[in-house]
Amino acid sequence: MNYSQESLDRLQKLEKIKSLGINPYPGKYEKLHSLDDLHQAYEQKPELRPTDEVKKNPSSSYKTAGRLVAMRSHGKLSFAKLKDDTAELQICFIEELFNDAEVELLKLLDVADFIGVTGELFLTNHGELTLMVKEFVLLAKTIRPLPEKWHGIKDQETKYRKRYLDLVSDADTFRRFQLRANFMRAMRDFYHQNGFIELQTPILVNKASGALATPFVTHHESLDLDVYLRIATETYLKKAVAGGFERVYELGPVFRNEGIDPSHLQEFYMCEHYAAYWDYEDNMRFTEAMIRYILDQLFGTQVVTIRDRDGNPHQVDFGKEWPRVTMAELIKKDANIDLSEVKTAEQLRAAIQAQGIKLDVPNYEQLGYGNLLDVLYKKVSRPKLVEPVFLVKHPVDLSPLARRSDPEPDLTDRFQLVVSSWEVVNAYSELVDPVDQKARLEDQARLKSQGDTEAMMMDEPFIEAMEHGMPPMSGWGMGIERIVALLTEQDNLRDVVLFPLLRPEASSDID
Repeated sequence: MNYSQESLDRLQKLEKIKSLGINPYPGKYEKLHSLDDLHQAYEQKPELRPTDEVKKNPSSSYKTAGRLVAMRSHGKLSFAKLKDDTAELQICFIEELFNDAEVELLKLLDVADFIGVTGELFLTNHGELTLMVKEFVLLAKTIRPLPEKWHGIKDQETKYRKRYLDLVSDADTFRRFQLRANFMRAMRDFYHQNGFIELQTPILVNKASGALATPFVTHHESLDLDVYLRIATETYLKKAVAGGFERVYELGPVFRNEGIDPSHLQEFYMCEHYAAYWDYEDNMRFTEAMIRYILDQLFGTQVVTIRDRDGNPHQVDFGKEWPRVTMAELIKKDANIDLSEVKTAEQLRAAIQAQGIKLDVPNYEQLGYGNLLDVLYKKVSRPKLVEPVFLVKHPVDLSPLARRSDPEPDLTDRFQLVVSSWEVVNAYSELVDPVDQKARLEDQARLKSQGDTEAMMMDEPFIEAMEHGMPPMSGWGMGIERIVALLTEQDNLRDVVLFPLLRPEASSDID
């Protein structure tokens, strides 16, 4: 393995530390206080004295730990910055407070090392809160330095490949992933407050159903069986409702083997829920309440800044009414195509051509009516939707699992929440009629056999479960990366994925 000169110097220091009889990688440290605790302590005790009086006016002793992110020495006085997952704090070492071995260890410390410290708080003459270190211990000697001498990582691909360095060097990145975690915690809290139970369903499945998407295929060696990675959790959660659970949800990864772009990933986190005896109108009201609750928990307000697809910031008030618009209305306005007169895939292709609209998709001629309409909508209408809007009344061919609208049987009781041209939520009144469901899945299977790779498979076990009886219900799905990207003003979903999948890079062992 090749190392830079700085890493070689650190390796020599590591050997020196061992020669002093010090374990550079102890197994445990009792950290009693976070760095934020120390800042909070000062807020409650602002009478701390400057450095020349610290010995006369000692504060309470604190024991904490973290990573050194800066160090500077002034003779026998050294200052450093310590960082943990709550805050940063300046710490101070005065050599006369330590024995010879400790002083030697102090000189062997580097930026990026982890240490534990015990000491007392004081204010410097410049007014900076500082911990006067009375005891310290090395917790981990770092061999490789932090990037670019602590100026952070500028290359975007390096940020993805070495996210651990991005987290250390960029506070915005660290806060973004804290927000993602807090978003899911607030979501779970809201579900539990509303009587939902969290379930877990299989990732390896015999049938990839529950969405219009191309699945990943893998092989189960023990069963000598090809299986799929799930594209949704829908059918299993609906089976759970058939079994007696009335309000269920699952939060976890799903996999769709389709094109990658800033708003699509092949592996992403999705939340799905199903509520017995609800319809899609109930779910719309629930969606508004959930999003507003989460925003209050995260930001203390329902007015947040989001960016459109061109990167322009918009102040969006999620507390206002969210308008509702049908797909037919958007297609009429944006493509001048009347869906009441266009009922087949062939007619729709002809109308698209007549309007001079170019849809650059690989299997354009094989797409069924529903998927073709979806591609058209995403081309001409969705990029224009910035403020939160409910898109309602999708055609049956685009919604194989959704309940037909009673007054308009060619349409479904379905909605999507669209924000900044991204579909954030997809939901509908569920189809629980097994005869209708079987006929729709047969149509989907026929389209798949004709080359529509995103059409759904026939799922006989799901049909059988439905034939045993399912109550009226409404289901709902949200992509976590999309909503988090919107709320953190990111234009690429990989910026809210901790370790996104990338092609392997050529091996390089040099810092």
